[in-house]
Amino acid sequence: MEAVGKSDDQIQTSTLEAFADTILPGVKRSPDDRAIAGVCDDPGAVEAGALDLLNDPATGVAAGLGPLSQALNAHAVAYAEERGLRLDADVPPFVALDYEDRVALVDRLTAPGHPEQSGWVLLAMFSNMAFDTAAHMSTGEALAQGHPGLLQMGFAKPDSDGLWRFPDFSYGRELAKRHPETTESGSPA
Repeated sequence: MEAVGKSDDQIQTSTLEAFADTILPGVKRSPDDRAIAGVCDDPGAVEAGALDLLNDPATGVAAGLGPLSQALNAHAVAYAEERGLRLDADVPPFVALDYEDRVALVDRLTAPGHPEQSGWVLLAMFSNMAFDTAAHMSTGEALAQGHPGLLQMGFAKPDSDGLWRFPDFSYGRELAKRHPETTESGSPA
């Protein structure tokens, strides 16, 4: 089953967005957004840049995203046939699944013993990383742009010179003395 009138890139993008949204759900971008299930009122993995991170060559998964999205859609078709579900042909098969069915399928694909588990776990990990760490951009840039994951976690903004300094000890006391040869920038000598 192929999404009617969609290019391979559009199919891949919406399929991967739906996968990332299954891992860390977010708010719909618009009422007609099908990739984002909209089970949450807060930004999720997609808004946090999951596709930017997945497509970054440094991840080592970018070249395999086409085959992974095709496989995910094939699994969605098989899952729908098993359950007697009718899939909307206007969107890719995984996108056509409702959120609960997406979760059930991802749970199956990431389960120990599934022959493709490692690929699906990598996609899940990168979806989380995009939200939790903004790994696809510098931390300062992410905070300046209002990265939803870092803001939601309350990540501290840098000082005006772009450096992070923490004048208060997080445990309320100094845990170790500063080495006498530590440079002004905080690097060991």
